[in-house]
Order: sequence, then structure tokens, then C-alpha cells
Amino acid sequence: MLLAVPVAVLAGLVSFASPCVLPLVPGYLGYLGGMSGGLSGGLSGGSSGTASSGGGLRVGATIPPGGLATTERPAAARSRLLLGVGLFVAGFTLVFVLFGVLAGSVGGWLAQYQDTVTRVLGVVVVVMGLGFLGLVPFLQSEKRLHLAPRAGLWGAPLLGVTFGLGWTPCIGPTLAAILTLSLDGGSAWRGALLAVAFCVGLGLPFLLVALGLESSTRALGFLRRHRLAIMRVGGAMLVVLGLALVTGVWNDWAHWLQGLFTGDDGFTPAV
Repeated sequence: MLLAVPVAVLAGLVSFASPCVLPLVPGYLGYLGGMSGGLSGGLSGGSSGTASSGGGLRVGATIPPGGLATTERPAAARSRLLLGVGLFVAGFTLVFVLFGVLAGSVGGWLAQYQDTVTRVLGVVVVVMGLGFLGLVPFLQSEKRLHLAPRAGLWGAPLLGVTFGLGWTPCIGPTLAAILTLSLDGGSAWRGALLAVAFCVGLGLPFLLVALGLESSTRALGFLRRHRLAIMRVGGAMLVVLGLALVTGVWNDWAHWLQGLFTGDDGFTPAV
């Protein structure tokens, strides 16, 4: 668990920087600001971002040079925007936690076949990683569900649920890796915890950008410029994780890390 949690957070960050999510961040935040009443008249004065659904949801917004939140915006409006974004994050967290609980529960039922299941799922994670590296063409297609909840703060968590359900095929490689670790643990609680860690990595950048911090705006620009490299690094990480699961090295790493905290730091590689 000590090793799986930081891996899950990193997987969430990689998902945020993916082409599925990053280009749509300004549009989502602009839409959430309009839903929650945190923005009046939209956002203006900077680089633009648009998310469209081909006839369903179409949201567009622009980012001011200083970020999404400016000194001219009333504090109450900013608070409502942050609340809307928080509810949006809570919405997709609920979806992914349910996925994690399900994966952990199924892992418990398959405990007697844990070694075989872990190795098979390790192969799946390797394939997903190769997809992130651009080496598996059919994994490059994007399938999404688009719905547009009505305005109001209550619509923000519904939009989050829609994001969680609709974008699952798009961020599938990283999510699949986390669900594999949940299955490997064979515990619903472990699955829920890893899903929460994944959502921290995916959701925290949304909140930082909504705060309008200058550093978060620069970071968003950096991620845009280097998103291909980030995808490749994320893909390589998934391939390494998958190979570790296939060979059994993952369990050795986990036991070694646990030993560092318990005083028993013996490490015997499986291969």
C-alpha cells in the first residue's frame, strides 16, 4: 500500500495532463463557473479552451492573464466557483471510488487465483502503457459520454459524475493500472483508498487552476507544451508497472518498502 498510493496519485496527475483532459480544463471551469454563479458574463482576456460534445454539451471559456480568478472578482464569486469545482471533483471521485471498491471486492473473491490474475492483469497494464506510448493504434481513439446538467451548484457534482463515466474510456490506461492494483490487494477498502489517491492527483490541479494562482497558470501552460512527453513518461511508467506485476517484482518492492518502516528491510528479487 505504501508503494501503491503514490503510484495512484502520479497516475491521476498523468491523466490530468493527457490530451483527453488538459485541453478541456478551461472550458470545464468556465462552464462550472456559469453553473455555480461564480462567473458573470464568462471569462475573458486570455488564451481560450473549448469542450464540445457534437450537439450535446458545448462549453467554452477563456483564461485571464492572471488566471481564472482575478482581483476584480468578488470573493463570494470566487468561493462559489471553488465550491462548484470541488463538487465537480467529488462527483467523479464517487464514480472512481465505486470502481475501486468493485475491483477490490472482485479481487477478494479471486484471492485463490491471485498470482495468475495479477500476472494476466500485468499484461493488460503493459498493453495500456504501450497505448500511451502511441504503439497500440486502437487505444488512441477517444470515446466519451456527453451530458449537460442544468445550471446551479447541484449540477456540478452531476457534471463530475458525467466526467467520471464518460471519460473513463479516454483515461482508461491509467485507471486500469489503479484498478489492477486494487484487484491485486483483494480488499474493497484498498480499492477505495487507491481510487481516492488517483482522484487527488486528477482533481487537485482543477482546484489549483480555479484558484487562479499565477503559478498554477504557468504550470498549465507547461503541461500543454509538454503533454506529449508527459504521456510518453506515463506510458513508460505503466509498462514498468505491468512488467513488475507480471514478474512478481511488484510484491517484492512493496514488501521491501514496508520493511523500511518495520525494520525488516530484506529484499529478495523474484527474477
